[in-house]
Amino acid sequence: MKLFFNLLLFLSLLSCVQAQESITFQKPSAEILQLADYQRPPSVSMSPDDQWLILSYRPTYKGLDELNQPEARLGGLRINPVTNISGATVYMNNLKVKRFGAEKETQINGLPSPAKIANLGFSPDSKHLAFTHTTAKGVQLWVVDLQSATAKQITDDDLNASMGTPYSWFRDGQRLLISKLPAGRADLIDTEKALPKGPTVSTSGGQVSQLRTYQDLLKTPQDETNFETLTASELYRVDLNGQQSKILDAAIYTQRSFSPDGKYVLVTTLSRPFSYVVPFYNFPQKTSVYDTDGKLIRVVNETPLIEVMPKGFSSTRKGKRNMSWRNDLPSSLVYVEALDEGDAAKKVEFRDEIFSWDLPFTEAPVSLMKITDRYAGIIWGDKEHALVYTRWYDTRNEKIFLLNPSTKEKKLVSERNSQDVYSDPGSVHMERNEFGAYVMLVKNKKTYWIGDGYTKDGQFPFVEELEFGSLKKKRLYTSQVKGKKEDISAILDVDKGDILVSLQSPTDYPNYYTKNMKSGKAIALTQLENPFKGLDGVHKEVIHYKRKDGVDLTGTLYLPAGYDKAKKEKLPLLIWAYPTEYKDKQTAGQNTANPNEFTYPSYGSFVYWVTKGYAVLDDAAFPIIGEGTTEPNDTFIEQLVANGEAAIDAVDKLGYIDRTKVGVGGHSYGAFMTANLLTHSKSFAVGIARSGAYNRTLTPFGFQSEQRNYWDVPQVYNTMSPFMHADKMKTPMLLIHGAADNNPGTFTLQTERYFQALKNLGAPVRMVLLPFESHGYASEENILHTLWEQDQFLEKYLKH
Repeated sequence: MKLFFNLLLFLSLLSCVQAQESITFQKPSAEILQLADYQRPPSVSMSPDDQWLILSYRPTYKGLDELNQPEARLGGLRINPVTNISGATVYMNNLKVKRFGAEKETQINGLPSPAKIANLGFSPDSKHLAFTHTTAKGVQLWVVDLQSATAKQITDDDLNASMGTPYSWFRDGQRLLISKLPAGRADLIDTEKALPKGPTVSTSGGQVSQLRTYQDLLKTPQDETNFETLTASELYRVDLNGQQSKILDAAIYTQRSFSPDGKYVLVTTLSRPFSYVVPFYNFPQKTSVYDTDGKLIRVVNETPLIEVMPKGFSSTRKGKRNMSWRNDLPSSLVYVEALDEGDAAKKVEFRDEIFSWDLPFTEAPVSLMKITDRYAGIIWGDKEHALVYTRWYDTRNEKIFLLNPSTKEKKLVSERNSQDVYSDPGSVHMERNEFGAYVMLVKNKKTYWIGDGYTKDGQFPFVEELEFGSLKKKRLYTSQVKGKKEDISAILDVDKGDILVSLQSPTDYPNYYTKNMKSGKAIALTQLENPFKGLDGVHKEVIHYKRKDGVDLTGTLYLPAGYDKAKKEKLPLLIWAYPTEYKDKQTAGQNTANPNEFTYPSYGSFVYWVTKGYAVLDDAAFPIIGEGTTEPNDTFIEQLVANGEAAIDAVDKLGYIDRTKVGVGGHSYGAFMTANLLTHSKSFAVGIARSGAYNRTLTPFGFQSEQRNYWDVPQVYNTMSPFMHADKMKTPMLLIHGAADNNPGTFTLQTERYFQALKNLGAPVRMVLLPFESHGYASEENILHTLWEQDQFLEKYLKH
C-alpha cells in the first residue's frame, strides 16, 4: 500500500512539471501576417553632387539559413571566416539609379546574380558608385558607371571586410584603396580540437578600473592567433579596369583615410599584446601617415593596451585621441589630448586641449583651444571659422563654440542641456570645399542650420541663418505643412532657397521632394507606396498627460479601425515603452512625438495588435529623473511604477479601455522595465520582455546610463534587479531572447537564469530562445514566430 501511494505521489508531481515544449516555427494570425509579410520599400541615397539618387532594395527579412553561417566571435567582432565579412551584414539584392529631377528610375545593368550587395560608396566626383558583393567564397568589389547605369566587377572575392568597408576612394575618383587577404594566409586553428600548450592566465597590476561587460572577447592564445589571421589585410590600389598594385604589407588595419588633397593616407593598425577583457578597439594601436605610394611620412601616434579606465562617462584615456585630417586644409591633422589624465574625478581648470599638426609633422603641434568640459567634435569651415562641440555628461551640459583657427579666438554660440530638444540649434549645413571635403558653408560671414524644430506646441522643422559677428539668428523657413510631417534633409541652393525635404503622414510613406523656401513650390523626387494598407482607418493620436509628480508625459495612441469613440467599447490596452534617464523634470517632459509620422509597424512595437481589437499606446514616455546630486536610478522603481500608472490612467480617462486588461512590453532595457513593472506593480495583467537583462550584479561596472559600480551602490543594483525579487513576480510573462545575443550586458544567460528562478518559484512564465538571433532579430522565421508567440500569449492571458 505504501508503494502504491508513493507511486501516486510521484505521478502527481510529474504531472505538475512542465516539460520542454517541442514546437516548429509558426506564423501569426492573418491580421498581423498581412502587415508583417510585406515588400520593403527601397532606401534612397544621394550623390555628393546632388545629381543622382540611388534606390537600394533588400529583402524584408533575412532567412534563417543566412544566420546559420560559420561565425568566429573574437575581440568583440563576429566574422564569417569563409567570406571574411561580418555575419550581421545586411545585404541588398538590387540597385536602381535616378537622375535628380528625372521622372523614372533606371535599373542598373550587370549586377551580380543573385546579388548580395553591401558597403555602397559614391566616388568623390559622383561619376561612379562602388559596392561589395559577397560570394560563397568571399567579398568582391564592383563599380557602377552612373551615366550608363552599368555595373562591373573590379576584384576577385579576396577582399577582407572583417573590420568594416574594405575600400576607400582616391580623391581622383579613378582608383580605390582596398584591403585584401594576405597572400598565403594561414588556416584557422580549430579551437575545439587543438590541445592547449598551457593554462589561460590573466593578471591585475592592482589599478582601479571601470570596465563594463563585453561580448565575444578573446579567451585563449588560439583565439589570439585566429583573430590575427582573420583581421590582417594587405593594402592595394586598384583602378576602374581592375589593375592592382600593392601599397602596404599585411597588418590589422582599423583606419585608412585620405587627406583632403588626396596625397596622403592616415592609417591605424592594431598590434599585440591583445586582451581578454576588452574588445579590439582597446588593443595597442599605431597611427601613421603614408604617401599614396606607401612611403612612411611619420608615425603620429601610439596608444598602449587600455584595460584600465577611470570611472565616469566623461572620463577618457590618456594621450592623443580623435586624430583625423582637418577638412579645411590640404594635409594637416587635428587631435585632442586630455589635461586631466582622462579622469573626470580630478579637479582641473581645463579638461581637453585641441591641437593642429601640419605636414610633415616634424614641428611641434599648435594648440587651438583648451576646453573646460570634454571634447565632443569639431566641424571645419575655412581658415577663420570652425565649430567646436563640448559636453559634460554628469550635467548633460553641451556647448558650441565658434573658433577662429588662425587667431585662436572663440565665441560661445550655444549652451544647453543636451537632452533639451526644444533648444536644439540643429545641424550646420555642410558643402564640399575645393578639396572635395565636407565643411561648414561659410558665405558672407554667415552659416546655415537645419533644425528638427520640436516645441511644446508640436514639431516645426526650420532653416536658420547665423551671422558670425553678432551671433544673431534669422529664421529663413519654418515648416507649416498641415496634416503631414515634413523633415528637412538638406539645403540644395542657399541663394535660390531650394531645400530637400521628405513628407509623410500616418498613411503616406515618406517621399522626397525639392522645395523652394520662398515660394513653397515642391516637386516630387520619389513615389514610394505605402506597404501597410491594412492599417487604413486606424485612429492615431498623440496624447498628453501628467505623472503624479507633475512631469509631462506623452504617448502615441492607436485605436482599431471603425472604433466608435462615442460608444467607447472597453478594449484591452497594450503599452510599449523604453525608459530614458534625465537630470531635470523640464527636459524629461518635452514632447518629440508627431501624430503625422508614418505608421510603420514592426516587431519592435505592439502596433500590429491594433488590427486585433486592442488599444495600443506606443512609445509611452517613461522618464527616470535624478536632479542635482541625486542620480536617476536612486528612485528607479518608484518612477517606473508612476510612469506606468500615469499611462493607464490617461487612456482610461478617455474611456477606451478595460483597465483590468493592460499588458506592457519592451525590448532590451524595455524588457528590464517590463519585468520590474510586473514585479512591483499590480496594474498590469501580462508582460512581454524581449532580450533583456534582469540581474544587474552581472553588469557590476555600470549599465545603461548608470556610472556607479555595484560596490558604490549595492542597494541600487539589488533593488533594480527583478531577479532579486523573482519571488514577488506572479503575473504572466513571456520572455524572448536571441540565442546569440551580441549586446554588452544582455547575455542570453540573463533570460535563462531569470526564467529558471521564476519557474521554480511558481510564476506563470514562458521562455522562447530564438536560434542564431543577435540582440536585434533578423530572420523571417524568428520574427514571424515571435509575433505568433506574442499573439498567442496575449490572447490567452489578456484578451480572454
